[in-house]
Amino acid sequence: MTLSADRLAELDAFLVELNRASADAILPLFRADHGLENKLAGGFDPVTEADKSAERAIRQLIAERYPDHGVIGEEYGEDRPDAAFVWVLDPVDGTRAFIAGLPLWTTLIGLRHEGRPVLGSIGQPYIGELYIGGRQTGSRLISRGGETPLRVRACPRLTDAIICTTDPAIFTGPELGAWTQVRAAAKLARLGLDAYGYAMVAAGTMDLALDTGLKVWDAEAPIAVIEGAGGFVAHWDGSEARSDGGKFAFVGDRGCLEDALMTLKRAAVD
Repeated sequence: MTLSADRLAELDAFLVELNRASADAILPLFRADHGLENKLAGGFDPVTEADKSAERAIRQLIAERYPDHGVIGEEYGEDRPDAAFVWVLDPVDGTRAFIAGLPLWTTLIGLRHEGRPVLGSIGQPYIGELYIGGRQTGSRLISRGGETPLRVRACPRLTDAIICTTDPAIFTGPELGAWTQVRAAAKLARLGLDAYGYAMVAAGTMDLALDTGLKVWDAEAPIAVIEGAGGFVAHWDGSEARSDGGKFAFVGDRGCLEDALMTLKRAAVD
């Protein structure tokens, strides 16, 4: 069912409110005592009090305003994930950047309706940026300078593209081979951006972001924002992305994606 413009405007305004509450919980802990913990016994999977306190704040507001809505969050799991409306939360995406003091972490908040992403936001409150929107509403940047529409840029050839990934170390052997070939073909590559790179695709300053091993909370919000800016999100086999996780290509121009898929498809199967 298509949502009315009034209903989307109401939910959009609430999404901005959720970002403010999240920022209030996170910013006092950035470049401060953030309460670092390691979630992974055999490696390093960091979580901080910022992650946890922000998700608690977001969940509390949702429960107060929309008690019939479901929630899926990285830190506190699922609550009614089959509801008609489900909020999908990653309070601090890029925790490694956060604990290193780098303002490249983001807060990801997505809203799905009947299983489909309809609104999303990628927020970087330290530098005062909120990338927000969806396919029906269009996407925009809310910053200290006001509001600006977001639009991906034309880049039909990979050889002209600026690309990024979170870290080549996340790729398996075949995936790493695919990334290496795509990087060799592209004009410029940047690393370590996490979901901030997806925001740059929506903003039209980058053309393609490739990542693997993403979870639902990593993908839900960026899918909505990029689609609202006129872009496209696909799996590495070329199929339109589902937000349930896996290998993702966030792209502004489908021509650029088609160039990259000639390589990515060979590494698409797990």
